[in-house]
Amino acid sequence: MSPKLVVLGYGCYPNNMRYYSITDKNIKVSFKEAILGGLSPDRGLYYPEKIPVLDNSFIGNIGNLSNEEIAYECISKFTGSDIDEKSLKEIVSETIDFEFPLNELSEKISVLELFHGPTMAFKDVGARFTSRVLSYFNSSEKKKVTVLVATSGDTGAAAASGFHDVKGVDVFILFPKGRISAVQEKQITTLSDNIYPVEVDGSFDDCQEMVKDALTDKDLITKINFTSANSINISRWIPQTLYYFFAYKQIEKKKEDLIFSIPSGNFGNLFACLVSSGMGLPVKRIIASNNLNDTFTKFINSNKYKPSKSIRTISSAMDVGDPSNFVRVLEYFSNQGRGMKEFISAYSISDKETILGIKELEERYDYVCDPHGSVGYMGIKKHKELYDNFNYIFLETAHYSKFMEEMKDVVPSSLSYPERIKKILSEDGNSYKIRKYSELKDYINLTNS
Repeated sequence: MSPKLVVLGYGCYPNNMRYYSITDKNIKVSFKEAILGGLSPDRGLYYPEKIPVLDNSFIGNIGNLSNEEIAYECISKFTGSDIDEKSLKEIVSETIDFEFPLNELSEKISVLELFHGPTMAFKDVGARFTSRVLSYFNSSEKKKVTVLVATSGDTGAAAASGFHDVKGVDVFILFPKGRISAVQEKQITTLSDNIYPVEVDGSFDDCQEMVKDALTDKDLITKINFTSANSINISRWIPQTLYYFFAYKQIEKKKEDLIFSIPSGNFGNLFACLVSSGMGLPVKRIIASNNLNDTFTKFINSNKYKPSKSIRTISSAMDVGDPSNFVRVLEYFSNQGRGMKEFISAYSISDKETILGIKELEERYDYVCDPHGSVGYMGIKKHKELYDNFNYIFLETAHYSKFMEEMKDVVPSSLSYPERIKKILSEDGNSYKIRKYSELKDYINLTNS
């Protein structure tokens, strides 16, 4: 679908892979520079100059390849020569050393489980990749790297886990007060050493804006080596392209007419699916499944993008009123809304519908799904009202136990916490509390003095 494609042969990768700022295409950097910078100096998001197309033989032979072989082949196209082959294979191996099972619920609907990593959420892959890449680039540097993270829940938990005790890296994790689950908050606030949890009296959008302010604060960046572990950083969405290749590898039925329904908040995961399609994966269509924070759904229906203040829902990790990666999605289609609408459908799912989805999945398929996965499932339900001849896959992005308060009154069967979650809930958490950006700036200065 993307006009920005170049064919690169199976088994090779470009030595000069470059990324440009979406807001100023004259700003071009290497993979390393994009990772370490996080955000362009003009506050623009970095975008690959060319999306590489994998050889047809790779796609056709994918069922015979290991996940590590698939991951290396895909990711090496984006790193270019900035990481040597041996080191990249080690990074890839550590990034995806858990399962990504595809469960068939019916003849036409399957669920891809992305919660088998250490924090039981799909953000583990991006966080583990980012931490290891930063460690690789920083191994020969004397200057410490300071990572900034804004989270609506799972990003922060994954970053805390992925970066904990990584030498030469400090991580500030900003989360909105009272707007993430108890499990997510404990996963963020129970780690110390190089992890600095920051509780913001505001929304996720407020946290995200503070991170962007810090990344471009001339007073700070002259003395602190900043980057970000949010999906604004290319290191987050690049490894997330793997989800769709792993799903395709496991499909035993007819592989045409494949549609992914993606629970969407900040749209990094949806953009990763677009990139996998641009790389050659035969994706027929993408469903952007939003909760009541439906800025993107309204854009698809009206062609007018109007960010709004985020509102609370039971699928809290998707409570984003101004998704950062919207500009990347738009860039993929060369800012042509018509092309986007031809490839992406969008639906808004209410809390009531989310609860109905959880109940239906449990009653009809004996499958316990968290609220975010249910939003993905209900997106399929709405799409199937119009089209019935496709193979649908929705993403289950987190284990249901991370949202036990939302789940316990919905699913009649007894639910239990996995042992790793029980352990973390018994621990004490600590965080630094702020209301505005100046307080974050003071805290960063204090910890770096």
